[in-house]
Amino acid sequence: MPQQRQNGWRRLAFSVLTRAGWKVVGTFPDVPRLVLIAAPHSSWWDGVWGLLTKSALGIDLAFMGKRELFIGPLGWALRWAGGIPIERDHAHGLVGQMTERMRNANSLWLGIAPEGTRKRVARWKSGFWHIAHDAGVPILPIYFHYPEKTIGVGALFYPSDDRAADLAKLREFYAPWQGRNHGIE
Repeated sequence: MPQQRQNGWRRLAFSVLTRAGWKVVGTFPDVPRLVLIAAPHSSWWDGVWGLLTKSALGIDLAFMGKRELFIGPLGWALRWAGGIPIERDHAHGLVGQMTERMRNANSLWLGIAPEGTRKRVARWKSGFWHIAHDAGVPILPIYFHYPEKTIGVGALFYPSDDRAADLAKLREFYAPWQGRNHGIE
C-alpha cells in the first residue's frame, strides 16, 4: 500500500477520528496500484471522514472530486491531500487519461465515488470500472456505515469482462451499508 511518512497530521487525524467515535474495520491490501471506490456517498461529511482516515492511516491516495471544490484555500488543501479536480460536464477522455496514468505508475491508489454525486442514484457511473479493467488493476470497495460510525474495507475485486455483472456484484456488496442520508438502492 502506498504510504505517507508519519507526521503530526497523521496523529491529529487519528485523534479527531477517535474522538468522533469512528473506527476502521478490515485490512488494506498490500498492492501497489488499485482503484478504490467509496460508497454510499450521501453527504459532504463522507469527504471529511474519508480524508481524515486517509491521513490517520498514512495512505497515499489520489482522489477525484468536482472542480468546484478546488477553489481558494480549500482547493489548495484538497490538492495537497491528493485531490484531482474534475470538470464533470466536460470529462471527455478522463477515463483514458486516468487509465494511462494508472498503467504507467509504479504505485497509485485512485479513489472515486461511484455514484458521482451525493444524491441517491439508480445507476452508478462506470468510469471507475473502466479504469480498473483497462489498466488491469483491482477495485477496493470501501464503505461508510453511519449508524455504527464505521469505515469498512472490503475484499479486492478483480473486474471481469462483464461490466454489468461486476457492477451488480459491487452494488450487492454495498447493500447493507447506510450512508449519512441514504444507502445504495
